Amino acid sequence: MSYTPYLIFIVLLVVAGIFVVTIYNRLVAGRNAYKNSFAQIDVQLTRRYDLIPNLVEVAKKYLSHERETLEAVIMARNQAAGGLKAAMDGMNSGDMSALAALGQSEGALSGMLSRLMVTVEAYPELKADANMRQLSEEIASTENRVGFARQAFNDEVMFYNNNREMFPNNLIAGIFSFTEAKLLEIQDVSMRDSVKISI
Repeated sequence: MSYTPYLIFIVLLVVAGIFVVTIYNRLVAGRNAYKNSFAQIDVQLTRRYDLIPNLVEVAKKYLSHERETLEAVIMARNQAAGGLKAAMDGMNSGDMSALAALGQSEGALSGMLSRLMVTVEAYPELKADANMRQLSEEIASTENRVGFARQAFNDEVMFYNNNREMFPNNLIAGIFSFTEAKLLEIQDVSMRDSVKISI
C-alpha cells in the first residue's frame, strides 16, 4: 500500500492552509491599519472640538451682537462631535456608513468657522486679543493635522480595499466577511481646504 497520494494530499492541504492564513492575516493587518489611522483623526478632531468653545468664549467679549453666529458655530461643533462619535462607533462595529455623515458635518463646521473668522476680521480689537491669536493659531495647526490624518486614513483604506479586492484575496475576504472600507471625504468641494485663519 502506497502512502504517496495521501502524503501529497496532506502537503497540499498544509500549503493551502498556510496560503489562506497568510491572506487572512494581511487583511486583518490592513483593517487594523485603517482603524488606527481613523483613531488619529479622532484625536485631532476632538482637540479641535475642545478648542472651539474657548474661541467662541473669547469672541463673545467683543461680539455680543453676533450671538447668532456664535451659537451657530457651537451648534455645528456639537453636530460634528456627534458625527465623530457615530463614525468611531461604526468603525469599531464595522459599519462605515457614518463616515459620510461625518464628512458633511465637518464641512458644515468648517463653513461656520470660516464665517466666524470673517466676522473676527471686522473687529481689530478682537483680532489683536492675545487669547484669540493663540486659539486661532492652535486651531489652524490642528486643521493641518486633521488634513494629514485624513490623508493617512484614506491611504490606508485604499491599500486595504486594493488588497481585499485582488484575486485570490477577494475569495478569502468574501469567506471571512471583510467588507469594503469607505474613504473620509468632505462632501462640499468648497470645504476641502482647511479653514483660513489670519491674525
